[in-house]
Amino acid sequence: MAVIGAGPAGLMAAEALQAGGAQVEVFDAMPSAGRKFLLAGRGGLNLTHSESIEPFLDRFGAGRASLEPLIRAFSPEHLRDWAAGLGVATFVGSSGRVFPVDMKAAPLLRAWLHRLREPAAAGGGPGVRFHMRHRWLGWADDGSLRFDAPGGERRERFAATVLALGGASWARLGSDGAWVPLLRGRGVTLAPLRPANCGFDVAPTAPGRAGWSEHLRTRFAGQPIKPVVLSWVDEAGHCHSQQGEFVLTETGIEGSLVYAFSARLRDAIEARGTAAITLDLLPAHSAEQVLAEVRRPRGSRSLSTHLKSRLGVQGLKMALLHELLTPEQLADTATLARSLKALPLSLAAPRPIDEAISTAGGVRFDAVDANLMLRDVPGVFCAGEMLDWEAPTGGYLLTASFATGRAAGQGALAWLRDCRPVS
Repeated sequence: MAVIGAGPAGLMAAEALQAGGAQVEVFDAMPSAGRKFLLAGRGGLNLTHSESIEPFLDRFGAGRASLEPLIRAFSPEHLRDWAAGLGVATFVGSSGRVFPVDMKAAPLLRAWLHRLREPAAAGGGPGVRFHMRHRWLGWADDGSLRFDAPGGERRERFAATVLALGGASWARLGSDGAWVPLLRGRGVTLAPLRPANCGFDVAPTAPGRAGWSEHLRTRFAGQPIKPVVLSWVDEAGHCHSQQGEFVLTETGIEGSLVYAFSARLRDAIEARGTAAITLDLLPAHSAEQVLAEVRRPRGSRSLSTHLKSRLGVQGLKMALLHELLTPEQLADTATLARSLKALPLSLAAPRPIDEAISTAGGVRFDAVDANLMLRDVPGVFCAGEMLDWEAPTGGYLLTASFATGRAAGQGALAWLRDCRPVS
């Protein structure tokens, strides 16, 4: 049995296949397994989320119906138990996110790879064999798998194959989307790959600019803005708001608060060319309080000094006011007060897909059966981010990757039992 891709989905598929007694061969183009998984854990590995299952499933939006049975079969609670089985205790953070006690990805990955390679110590079947620096090239005419290997092209035939090749973000870590033309060439229905959990470029903030002013870029790029409430109004007129923080970049904005809206903002830009958001720079103050403070006489003090002393507005928040408002708007107390509570900002484009945390699009769920086998390529199963779903950050991405990997591995075993194909 072959698994192509040594990220969380591929390793979980390998574990499921191994548990069924199969000899598993894992192939990956990278020098070592779990490269993107390790990067995701650099600031603390967010394995999953502790919220109840219904709101958890709602995070997957249009993909909920397809993912729900898979996630219910390997839920956040199952994932925490699984980690404990590897000797990795977890805890729930203040935001509800679940992390390993030591916050690190490397110890979990090491324990997992050891158990896959040497399952006999845990009473398992044959050890998984890993073949690194093996880039999948597709299929040969006889149905064998083709790999660009260190010693040249290699061809192997397997009874079944699980593809867990990721999306198209962070190509340097292995997820480069090179599988898209290979599957399209076999007639597999694919949704276009698009950036998810991504930053955005701003529209020109004044005539003659490409985006931010040179002053704002050079003085404030890389700095966080917090606390702030981001709001966006959808086509039906419903306002969506969330408090958090984000970072100003040389071309726009990025960060956790932006990622929470990224799918909707991306879709709005695709539909209408731009997306309009507003920023509440003073979420702890009511509109009435802000207006009262702005209207207080400031005497000989500058506007910046006045706002800093009365409302604590300074640094990047003050710079954004100067960036996005005209001198006349800054001088009008009513307009300034409204802008402090709802500063308009227009977004022009999502950042390139390779910069995104994750990817939307991929193999459509109507192209696979209930076991995640490709309808047009029997014996080939898909898992993880190469399937057409997306979710926000917060542990949802990893949970679904684990769940689909497990389902694909179990699906391959079930197909082999039913079909008894000749390898």
